[in-house]
Amino acid sequence: MAIRHPAIASKAAKAAKAARVAKARRHAAEGKNTVETPLSKAYTDPRDVLLKPVVSEKSYALLDENKYTFVVDPRANKTQIKEAVQAVFDVKVTGVNTINRQGKRKRTRTGFGQRAATKRAIVTLAEGDRIDIFGGPTA
Repeated sequence: MAIRHPAIASKAAKAAKAARVAKARRHAAEGKNTVETPLSKAYTDPRDVLLKPVVSEKSYALLDENKYTFVVDPRANKTQIKEAVQAVFDVKVTGVNTINRQGKRKRTRTGFGQRAATKRAIVTLAEGDRIDIFGGPTA
């Protein structure tokens, strides 16, 4: 469902949204968990989300800005990526940007094929936090 700009939304849609927000606040105050993650989307181990770090010139240039790049599971969302990085490396994550990369078309002797598509995440850490697996600048 497309999300409309608040100025365009109808009065009924605004009232429905206000009711949803009020219900979510009430449930949060009572300690009820209204959203249950289905098992198909749940990751038992945070290392299932992070597949490997990206080793490239561009990713090493981002280390100066305290940004780290990982190849992640294509089904993982930004919240799951953030929680996985915080759990595995014991750091504070301030932001996550994701990129879906199409696989390159490659020519072989027998015809054409395609590399697998990947999803990458650029994770921004809080000031003072570092991940040492990249062997980045020591500060």
